[in-house]
Amino acid sequence: MAVAGLLAASPTSSAMPDRPAAADVSDGTLAAPDIPLSNVKAHLTQFQSIATANGGNRAHGRTGYKASLDYVKAKLDAAGFTTTVQQFTYSGSTGYNLIADWPGGDPNQVLMAGAHLDSVSSGAGINDNGSGSAAVLETALAVSRAQLQPTKHLRFAWWGAEELGLVGSRYYVNNLPSTDRARVSGYINLDMVGSPNPGYFVYDDDPAIEKVFKDWYAGIGVPTEIETEGDGRSDHASFKNVGIPVGGLFTGASRTKTSAQAAKWGGTSGHAFDRCYHSSCDTTTNINDTALDRNSDALAHAIWTLGTAEPLPPGESYENTTDVAIPDNAAAVTSALTVSGRTGNAPAALRVGVDIKHTWRGDLVVDLLAPDGTAYRLKNSSSSDSADNVITTYTVDASSETANGTWRLRVQDVAAQDTGYIDSWKLTF
Repeated sequence: MAVAGLLAASPTSSAMPDRPAAADVSDGTLAAPDIPLSNVKAHLTQFQSIATANGGNRAHGRTGYKASLDYVKAKLDAAGFTTTVQQFTYSGSTGYNLIADWPGGDPNQVLMAGAHLDSVSSGAGINDNGSGSAAVLETALAVSRAQLQPTKHLRFAWWGAEELGLVGSRYYVNNLPSTDRARVSGYINLDMVGSPNPGYFVYDDDPAIEKVFKDWYAGIGVPTEIETEGDGRSDHASFKNVGIPVGGLFTGASRTKTSAQAAKWGGTSGHAFDRCYHSSCDTTTNINDTALDRNSDALAHAIWTLGTAEPLPPGESYENTTDVAIPDNAAAVTSALTVSGRTGNAPAALRVGVDIKHTWRGDLVVDLLAPDGTAYRLKNSSSSDSADNVITTYTVDASSETANGTWRLRVQDVAAQDTGYIDSWKLTF
């Protein structure tokens, strides 16, 4: 995680075989296989060996980074992915992103998962972020083992120079043509998912991705909290800043675990989630196996759930294109639209398309108000989210609401010095 961005033998399989993918009778999607922890840890062992053989790190511009990328690429090539190495230059050194596409799926609905592959120069970076890189790699390899036939096109990515300011992921997003950006339906980020004194944090961004992770963790009886420590400090920010829905997982960095968190998660209160954050002791001994295993399985669950879901049929849309000014650091404003002629309740996947022009999107709190006044939070404010505009589509479970009536988009600017307006918004049933 950023502060303010040699081939080896195949990993041995776990003693327990993967659960075969099977139909989920509740919604028609497929159940994800179990991700073998031993395989994920074998990748970490390789990252450690690479760092040891290359000056102790896997940082941007160093030989250890390129060797790490070559290792990951070889695994994916052998598994049937189409891989692309994207080069960029930063601070006088060549950097690399690795993109891996799985064949099939709707090319107009691309589901991505990624992690930064680089370490800081002071260590091997096994938790930060070998853990996320290994979990994404092993999930991709599980897709190949299952010969998954997703409804969405699946794309996996490993980013360079994250530790220097999200350089690689920002380069990728900035060089995507606008039509290709529009095809990315979601991006899932894993950064530090094996912290030795772990918490279980879920990104509070796209509601649909957030719900998939929260539901999975609730299903195994593990409480989660909203991720705040790294908000805007990892590669999901590059996607979020251009309106692409994002989500992700995190187990904590330098912040201290509270007594309440230790009571529900175990571990040691009063100590950092990762005492070796950005240090030379971030080695293979700096990993909590349970956290790594859980987050790897949670990612696979998200890929299978979101990637194999039946695509939403074209729905009827209702739109308001009248501009509404958002006053600076003042009371909330609303924009209304009326839905009529429908029967029953709104859908469980009501799509809320938002186009808000604003010079500092982190100032904004955005809610959808149902006809009965019930508020559905779409976006929280964030002091670290300095990008312009909120242009994205949220998904809301509005199945308890009557469809007909006046719906409102409510927007409030909660900090000073920036201005904007609601350009347009729409509901798609």
